[in-house]
Amino acid sequence: MKTLFTMLIAGVVACGSAGALKAQTDSHVIAAANDARWGAAPPMLPPGAEIAVLAGNPMQAAPYTIRLKFPAHYAIPAHSHPTGENVVVISGALTFGMGVKLLRGTADNKTLAAGGFALMPAGMNHYAFTTDQETTIVLYGQGPVEFKYVNPADDPRNAHGIK
Repeated sequence: MKTLFTMLIAGVVACGSAGALKAQTDSHVIAAANDARWGAAPPMLPPGAEIAVLAGNPMQAAPYTIRLKFPAHYAIPAHSHPTGENVVVISGALTFGMGVKLLRGTADNKTLAAGGFALMPAGMNHYAFTTDQETTIVLYGQGPVEFKYVNPADDPRNAHGIK
């Protein structure tokens, strides 16, 4: 599954249709928010998200920094990652919850507005969703980025036959 996804990303980058999946430079990075080159997020995320790679390559075993933009009423079902992830909300609001199923409206969920920070350790089941506004986050950590959905039926790659 990881090999096919890596090949898919490499093919998209090589075709130039989603240059945002490649770091904007191999040297230092000084970029204003409107310098981001957005493209469709990889198919490991539900459709509708956009990505801008700021530094590194999230598909390699190395540090990376990306921006993700989620539309209003967007949800990422319960999942975990093999590496930890750091999240900073830049605009809008993102609600996080822990567990094996996305549950809205529970007292345990935590909504973070702009400036909020979350750390999701490796292997921790969690979910996230937006409400009525577009939300942008910065996500950074140690690659490679991978999603393991708790319920395989929630994995958007399964809907498209991508392994």
